[in-house]
Amino acid sequence: MSIGHHLQELYGLPAFTFPGPGEKAPQLPAADTVAWRIAADVYDAEEEWESAFARFSAQVDTTGVRALIVGAWSEAYDSGSDGVVNTLLAARDRLPALRALFLGDMVGEECEISWINQSDVTGLLTGFPELEEFGVRGGTGLGLSGVTHSRLRRLTAETGGLPAGFVRGVGASDLPALEHLDLWLGTSEYGSDTEVSDLEPLLSGTRLPRLRHLALRNSEIQDEIAAAVAAAPVVARLESLDLSMGVLTDDGAAALLGGQPLTHLTSLDLRHNYLSDPLRQRLRDTLEAAGVRLDVDPDDADQDEEDDGTVWRFVAVGE
Repeated sequence: MSIGHHLQELYGLPAFTFPGPGEKAPQLPAADTVAWRIAADVYDAEEEWESAFARFSAQVDTTGVRALIVGAWSEAYDSGSDGVVNTLLAARDRLPALRALFLGDMVGEECEISWINQSDVTGLLTGFPELEEFGVRGGTGLGLSGVTHSRLRRLTAETGGLPAGFVRGVGASDLPALEHLDLWLGTSEYGSDTEVSDLEPLLSGTRLPRLRHLALRNSEIQDEIAAAVAAAPVVARLESLDLSMGVLTDDGAAALLGGQPLTHLTSLDLRHNYLSDPLRQRLRDTLEAAGVRLDVDPDDADQDEEDDGTVWRFVAVGE
């Protein structure tokens, strides 16, 4: 499945796409009332993203901008986000109110998620110490080193294949305010080399003291992740847990049921799964009866069986 819709909001603000070159400009909203989406065309772009940002800076009072969505840049399937990152860092003094940033808001028609070339995004976190929300889409070339950031509350990485280095970077970071962590781990076919051991700093409970929502999803090793989560100390302080969109089978669900109690959660998301009906019912009987909001629907999970009996299962978002 591809991503079919751009972000509709960021930081609680509705997304507004800044007009492209030659477009009739509408009345622009006040700088602090929307999440500004700035984009170029991936193919045959009339202008580079950096030029679009320059036009934006000339027409909008950037000192009031609170949320910024970076859409496509030219040839994103072949060119990383380095130029975008450098442009934003060069403009940081003109963006003092920026509190939310999303890098790579592209849909499948523009660039499939696993074709998006990213870069090391460590500089964006160190360069914008007041950020409260940061998200990125696309795992190719994506990097993060351990950082200290006292204000960040939400961190999201949407990929079809998340490099282990990024996961380790999150685990090595000092993020005392982080409440919401959402990692789409993806598959090895699209660049994921993350192993359960890479998640240990996140699951141990020794870091991320304010974490309340944890999503480790869209993974081909969802059963292994579920087994690790079943015994993870961090779960005791979570309010919601998301293991959806991946290749979750009865083995992983049974590990969850056999591990520490999950009845303190307000919600558990397991949608897009490969569970048998009896296991799905056991989850409902155990958790819904305790008041947990449970999503255990199979969704549109695909399963193919070859003539030789080989079974192929797929994550929700890959290419």
